[in-house]
Amino acid sequence: MTNRQGRIIVLTGIPGVGKTTVLDATLEAARASGSDEVVLVNYGTVMFEEAKSKGAVEDRDQMRNLKTEVQREIQRLAAEKIADMAKDKIVIVDTHMLIRTPEGFLPGIPTWVAEALCPNVIILVEAFPEEIAGRRSKDEARNRDVETVEEIKLHQELCRAAAIACAEVTGSTTKIIMNHDGKAEEAAAETVKLFKALKR
Repeated sequence: MTNRQGRIIVLTGIPGVGKTTVLDATLEAARASGSDEVVLVNYGTVMFEEAKSKGAVEDRDQMRNLKTEVQREIQRLAAEKIADMAKDKIVIVDTHMLIRTPEGFLPGIPTWVAEALCPNVIILVEAFPEEIAGRRSKDEARNRDVETVEEIKLHQELCRAAAIACAEVTGSTTKIIMNHDGKAEEAAAETVKLFKALKR
């Protein structure tokens, strides 16, 4: 495992759960409380930058269609880059536990990524499957895969299992934070509580 002075929180959630909304509210709440030591890193953005620099993709939505071995290499490079960012800060890593690919679910935090990041806490942002389906149907900004309510439920359950597997490797804790419709501020408040606990 990596030795560092900083603290890393991995914050995950399946597409449409409102993870970005929770993150925005979390950062706003952290700044309002006078905390200037919280840094947000989007794992997908770092991966996209790595993939684009290699000429593998042109836009984010092409990432999930890359061959599995290419995605694994990009994951590794991104993990190393993010781990180097953790110094005396609290780093929130915005990512997914599982990525749906044509070949099945690909772990977003496989063993080699988990060991490089060595997170203190893994947060799973969740919502009712029906809420997620409704949010996806209204989101015209992204080209999302269509999933039934049952498939969304299974996706979240598999993400829980993946988070526990990651925690086994790193010794991190795992926390589920619910993001029900119109309740992003409440979810953010729970996340900010973790910042205080990590600083003790």
